[in-house]
Amino acid sequence: MNRQITLASRPVGYPKESDFNLVEVPIPTPGDGEVLVKTLYLSVDPYMRGRINAAKSYAANVEIDEVMVGSVIAEVIETNHSNVEVGDIVNAGIGWQEYGVVGGNGLRKIDPTIAPISTAGGILGMPGLTAYFGLLEVGKLQERETVFVSGAAGAVGSVVGQIAKIKGCRVVGSAGTDEKVAYIVDELGFDDAFNYKEVTDYHEELQRLFPDGIDVYFDNVGGVITDAVFLNLRIKGRVVICGQISQYNLEKPETGPRFLWHMITKRARIEGFLVSEFADQHAEALVEMSEWVRQGKLKYRETVEEGGIESAPAAFISMLKGGNIGKQLVKIADF
Repeated sequence: MNRQITLASRPVGYPKESDFNLVEVPIPTPGDGEVLVKTLYLSVDPYMRGRINAAKSYAANVEIDEVMVGSVIAEVIETNHSNVEVGDIVNAGIGWQEYGVVGGNGLRKIDPTIAPISTAGGILGMPGLTAYFGLLEVGKLQERETVFVSGAAGAVGSVVGQIAKIKGCRVVGSAGTDEKVAYIVDELGFDDAFNYKEVTDYHEELQRLFPDGIDVYFDNVGGVITDAVFLNLRIKGRVVICGQISQYNLEKPETGPRFLWHMITKRARIEGFLVSEFADQHAEALVEMSEWVRQGKLKYRETVEEGGIESAPAAFISMLKGGNIGKQLVKIADF
């Protein structure tokens, strides 16, 4: 049998484990051109919160009783596709389940000799690519610029800061615990960082850390920290909107100061993006990022929940509340 996590009800505020159901269905059979995969690791990511709202998201919402959306790292156990072999390790968008059928065309194969296969869900997967393209293509980062990253100890933010350092920039991050602050400074090489829960005046803190202003702000968080950034941008500064995790679980929208007039005086730019925009460049970027990992220029940490598919909702909720350092994964089966 195939165990799946389905959506039981649409969350109000932070999701609860009761918003999800664990169900069993028969293992599916692949058709012509399809493959059957067995999940090894399941990725849980902030974007999933928007996909279970009642309001329409940027992509199709998960409906009640549907399998929760998500990407997995999986092993091919049956194949009807000429370019995919049994035993191949692949990325597949089958959602929160132990087995799934996918079309063989376009499956991304994972080379276990480059790095542990779990990295395909993090630093060498969607989060790493999000950091790469968001910073370099959307943020148009230049050497010796100043960079501020919110949510800097997460799967995306931790990579953003390291790429900025590779490119010769000064980098500061914010995170939610002293442990995370120490991690991004002492292990990842950020120039400075602060615990946003211990700071009362973000504008003052950013003025101290960026006396000449911020060239690129990589925004994973939104809210009051982002408000303060507008006051501290340099001329021609860029704000890259990747995520707004501080807003995802609010029962009522926050109201904030209207600081957009600063974008006029600073001649600055705000741009949001989806990593899928750059799909035709993913393979090339992964070659470069894999080399950085091999050289030790890109470091990573993974928070792995080993409780199997049934622990996915708890891991998801913990991630939304900041319980992870680096990439949050759920281990489903041994490799």
